[in-house]
Amino acid sequence: MARFLFPCFVLVVPLLTSSSLSAQDSRPKPALTAEEAGPDFAIQGEYSGTIRSDDGDKKVGVQVIALGDGKFRAVAYIGGLPGDGWDGENKITVDSRREGDEIVFQPPGDGQGSGRIRDGRLTVFDAEGTQLGDFPKVERKSPTLGKKAPDGAVVLFDGKTADRFKGGRMTEGGLLMQGCTSVETFQSFDLHLEFQLSFMPYASGQGRANSGVYMQGRYETQVLDSFGLEGKQNETGGIYSVKDPDLNMCLPPLSWQTYDVQFTAAKFDADGKKTKNARMTVLLNGIKVQDNVEVDHSTTASPLKEGSEPGPIYIQDHGNPVRFRNIWVVPKER
Repeated sequence: MARFLFPCFVLVVPLLTSSSLSAQDSRPKPALTAEEAGPDFAIQGEYSGTIRSDDGDKKVGVQVIALGDGKFRAVAYIGGLPGDGWDGENKITVDSRREGDEIVFQPPGDGQGSGRIRDGRLTVFDAEGTQLGDFPKVERKSPTLGKKAPDGAVVLFDGKTADRFKGGRMTEGGLLMQGCTSVETFQSFDLHLEFQLSFMPYASGQGRANSGVYMQGRYETQVLDSFGLEGKQNETGGIYSVKDPDLNMCLPPLSWQTYDVQFTAAKFDADGKKTKNARMTVLLNGIKVQDNVEVDHSTTASPLKEGSEPGPIYIQDHGNPVRFRNIWVVPKER
């Protein structure tokens, strides 16, 4: 790999006023709209394009993550964004912060290249100033976004009422809030659910738009702002305390994202002894990240212990605002 691939980023943005800096320093509450999120949100996101290198043209994807107070992290993926060509191995991570009207990402080492973001495009240059590539900002959407419930589905939430959830609360815009449990219970099923992570640049780790969706109230697929992270069992796409996702397909916060889960319930004999573990196949934003994974125990913080009785869809409240919509379940034979 040529050494000028993303060694330095220069992100050019409008100069902040003293009032906007003051607003950032006050550490605003989690944002659920772009208007609430502020100027850093406009920079955060995904960029994708091709650059010229000593080995020929290379597709590269970049995820830019806002960390609050004008700080950012950029992750460059050789081959393309996750799910769009990344080889699963080669990536470069660089941190930086706002300097006047620019945001500069400077990795260790001398004589390397640079990049600039202007008007939603990232332009990359080598150490001599020759342009190597021009990357537009991209907005990816799950191919299962807006998927309609098929015949025989149990529609748990369609934006009209939250009555099919105990503790269900709706926003004025018709979205379901975190912290509720379905009235109906299920054995094996297919689940479709759409979620929106809040923008929390000052938070980190498990404090960043944390929730979770529990199959039967027992087995959790994590919900977390893990955009640009490693892809662990306690991040979006992970089966909590069981298995990392095969790929981190989490999109930026405020994007609408999808879970499509094929769940097979555990089996028990007449004496209540488990004879077969539960299994889960999980698609995150249309990409399979868990393939028929055996889940041998109820996951951390599950409201129900393992058992032969059916269980609900439980949406966790971890103290962070997360929104949900278009939730339906298709029961199936065990």
